[in-house]
Amino acid sequence: MAQFSVNSHRIDPYKNFRFRVRWDGLIVAGVSKVGALKRSTEIVTHREGGDISTPRLSPSTTKFDPISLERGITFAPEFEAWANMVYSAEGDGGVSLLRFRKDIRIEMLNLQGTVVRAYNVMRCWPSEFTALPELDANGSGIAFESLTLQNEGFERDTSIVEISET
Repeated sequence: MAQFSVNSHRIDPYKNFRFRVRWDGLIVAGVSKVGALKRSTEIVTHREGGDISTPRLSPSTTKFDPISLERGITFAPEFEAWANMVYSAEGDGGVSLLRFRKDIRIEMLNLQGTVVRAYNVMRCWPSEFTALPELDANGSGIAFESLTLQNEGFERDTSIVEISET
């Protein structure tokens, strides 16, 4: 059976290194790593007194794991500006309750730069912000900043369909 209905000649899955992140309707500059979208549903076990000794299993509440975003440090302000909405050196009175939650969109691209899959992540807010990583005078790496986003769920954008590749 073909893995791709429109591009039946294709045998390789999409790569994980072509993607972009959007919030406030704009592409967020420089994001180099996005954590996995993961959800888990708790299990409720029960049995009736006359049942055999094997419990029945039912779904309960579903939770969504935090999503991490990482990018090299530049002058782009988006990570720090959003993180500052939930913390202020002035105290709780300086925290923005109006727009600290955002819906984000994670788009996966094929090698030609076409969106092949997208997820809308709802009601995100930054619970952790790394403004400056550990610095090492003997190192030669990139300095990264990161955000950890709590969220209340994600949904795949099913309007994106497979298109013919050239």
